[in-house]
Amino acid sequence: MNRALDRAANSVTTSAVHSAAGPLPLALSAAGDLGVGASLGGSGERPAQRWTFAVDGMTCASCVARVENVLTRLPGVQSASVNLASEAATITAQAQLGFAEVAAALERAGYAVPRDTLDLQIDGMTCASCVARVEKALQRVPGVVSANVNLATEQARISAWRGIATPDDLLAAIERAGYHAHPMHDTQALPAAPISAFKSGWRVWLAAVLSLPLIVPMLAMPFGIDLMVPAWVQWACATPVQFWLGARFYRSGWAALRSGSGNMDLLVALGSSAGYGLSVALWLSAPAGAMPHLYFEASAVVITLILLGKWLEGRAKRQTTEAIRALQALRPETATVIRAGQTVQLSVAQVQVGDVVVVRAGERIPVDGVIVDGQSEVDESMLTGESLPVARQVGDAVTGGALNGNGLLRIETRAVGTLTMLARIIRMVEDAQLAKAPIQRLVDRVSEVFVPVVVVLALLTCLGWWLAGAGLPLAVIRAVSVLVIACPCALGLATPAAIMTGTGVAARFGILIKDAGVLEIAHRVNSIAFDKTGTLTSGKPTLAGCVAFAPVAPAAASGTPQLPADAPDPGKDGVDGATGPVLRLAAALQSGSTHPLAQPLLDAAHATGAALPVASQVQSQPGRGMSASVEGRTVWLGNGAMMAELGVDLGPFEARAAAWVSQGCSMSWLASAPAAESDAGAPLVLAMFAFNDEIRPAAKAAIGRLHELGIKCAMLTGDSAGAAQRVAAALGIDQADAVRAQVLPAGKADYIAAERGRGAVTAMVGDGVNDAPALAAADVGIAMSSGTDVAMQAAGITLMRGDLMRVVDALDISRRTYNKIRQNLFWAFVYNVVGIPLAAWGLLSPVAAGAAMAASSVSVLANALLLKRWRPRSMPH
Repeated sequence: MNRALDRAANSVTTSAVHSAAGPLPLALSAAGDLGVGASLGGSGERPAQRWTFAVDGMTCASCVARVENVLTRLPGVQSASVNLASEAATITAQAQLGFAEVAAALERAGYAVPRDTLDLQIDGMTCASCVARVEKALQRVPGVVSANVNLATEQARISAWRGIATPDDLLAAIERAGYHAHPMHDTQALPAAPISAFKSGWRVWLAAVLSLPLIVPMLAMPFGIDLMVPAWVQWACATPVQFWLGARFYRSGWAALRSGSGNMDLLVALGSSAGYGLSVALWLSAPAGAMPHLYFEASAVVITLILLGKWLEGRAKRQTTEAIRALQALRPETATVIRAGQTVQLSVAQVQVGDVVVVRAGERIPVDGVIVDGQSEVDESMLTGESLPVARQVGDAVTGGALNGNGLLRIETRAVGTLTMLARIIRMVEDAQLAKAPIQRLVDRVSEVFVPVVVVLALLTCLGWWLAGAGLPLAVIRAVSVLVIACPCALGLATPAAIMTGTGVAARFGILIKDAGVLEIAHRVNSIAFDKTGTLTSGKPTLAGCVAFAPVAPAAASGTPQLPADAPDPGKDGVDGATGPVLRLAAALQSGSTHPLAQPLLDAAHATGAALPVASQVQSQPGRGMSASVEGRTVWLGNGAMMAELGVDLGPFEARAAAWVSQGCSMSWLASAPAAESDAGAPLVLAMFAFNDEIRPAAKAAIGRLHELGIKCAMLTGDSAGAAQRVAAALGIDQADAVRAQVLPAGKADYIAAERGRGAVTAMVGDGVNDAPALAAADVGIAMSSGTDVAMQAAGITLMRGDLMRVVDALDISRRTYNKIRQNLFWAFVYNVVGIPLAAWGLLSPVAAGAAMAASSVSVLANALLLKRWRPRSMPH
């Protein structure tokens, strides 16, 4: 029956019409051919909108019916049709219905509308007002969820509902706003210069040459030297500067006016035009033979200085993107691949997973993979910040972009293209640099009204000086100074320049900051929780001991199970031939596991030379252990908490376990269901395993440094209390309530929530799936790159090296970057708050105002670029 329904749903598109809407007009079918956004409706009615979009999560005809029911119940929806074969829905709705309401309704029903992310390169932006205008234009496009525009990179990242907002819609919206844009691709490098108009400085130098005859007489005048050139020479020098070299200000300003807003270019165009127009008027109205006081130098020099400032700004912007460029430069263009026994040279894009790639000495590794032949030293400094080459041999994983040393390597490809670690690192850094920090919201609100307010202030300045009897020429010049000195550029660059430089220099040393918002929080962290295994310890445990018990239930008379006579003592080599059978069982359970304790068991079992049995019905219980069916019986491998839940009494064995626990070992227990189905009672204990995991070399120094900074450090682990206390004591984690043992993943998240509840700003440092809930719950999640993808996805910061001093470094670069953001915003605001009144009171000439405006943007960028001098504390300076 269900199959018949599924076939019917796949062959026929079911339609549902809202009962309140009545029958659909015949025009609907014709309008459907118009595509997304076609309008329907008769005269006098608001036009309807038609959307076709993807729906994820549908599996059968019942899902189709449910989705249609959800859609038709929405107020304003006139019709809805859902197609299971294409996994798409089409609705016709009234104009007042927003698509966000549609998506929210489907999510509540258990389905989802997928989103697409598009990156655009935008040409023509000059200030924060431009950023605000582009963002508004993009956010008005139906289907856009969010739009973030970065002035420093001239890029926009748009998240939109798939099928609703198309790239053409977005590009058209930007064009209407007065700018030009084109899509960027994952493999596309950043442009050589962020602002194409200032790739070359020839415009600046030509403007300076033409302005020189105008400014030199003004500089000589205080010394009683009259070098003033004739009026027609002044006009001849100023006109090309005004209307040719300064044409971009008119084009951009006019585009802003057409879109109903303003920008920095509009202010420059208005101010310089006023000075130029006043000079022409005074020249033409002067009596024959008279030499009036003209202001051509004000308009020409202002444009020259602003062109100079923009050119310097473009050069400084390029330095803020050096981190991305350096990472992109690590991508080799070609790879040497073995195909059908032949060595061929291919584009990296043609390499497939499973291909064997040959990497010669001195070449960069083109893919992520595993070495199958050869050994060498590999330089991973650009990826991890590790300054020394690392020895790699057969079986070791290598990362694309790393530099091969002096050996020939054959590498089996495991990841290519956007799935490589290098591509993910680049994407993560780009995400952080394109994202907006929360502090930027204040700038966005100011930039929306900045230009109109400045124009009003300039008009009031002109009117005030004129009414005060200063005369119209002087009043206009005062207004020109107000227009010219106002600078939304510094406001727009203050935050992104600091974020780009800070995240870039952090990435260079193996600290990947995924979210710009993390920078505003990390410097305030006062409570850090660490996972133990793989975070505070190396994550490469060894099997320190194994004791196999007789597979019989405890005798009723003695209450003690019989132990093998040759069972090894703790403290001696605890792995011998007598433990082979239990090792086989334990290794069978762990054969597909990524848990750190799996590998030592597998290595020990393989060393016995016996083949491993096949485990089926494998189930993992995070924070406890795993179970499976092996050779016809159920077997459990886990910690003491799992054994307690199974009803296993470990009391008779705890004395032996305590000897290993006192040495800091972690204990696991192997248990099996009774062999006979008729046997009742708890599972039988087969063996116990002791694992030793060395503490990371820099862990103690990192904990000590965090304590010096006044940060509380805690350790959360699913391990036994004894093992946890030993590691905590060795590291100096001795604060009250700072060690939590035998904690499940939810318990780690609960600890974080409790710390936040008492007002602490928290960070969680972890590496495994078990840590993901706590990483997501913390104010700042810090993941080790040696851990799982789930952990890195949940964290806001990823450390590419296992050195825990990088935790201290991450907090340090966060603090320094946030300080730069605050400094930049302070000076950007103070500059305008102080400069505009000074210009209005006549204390600044247009030339001085233009110089100050040019200097403001350059100074903000220069201050941000000081972050490039930062070095981690864990690295010698």
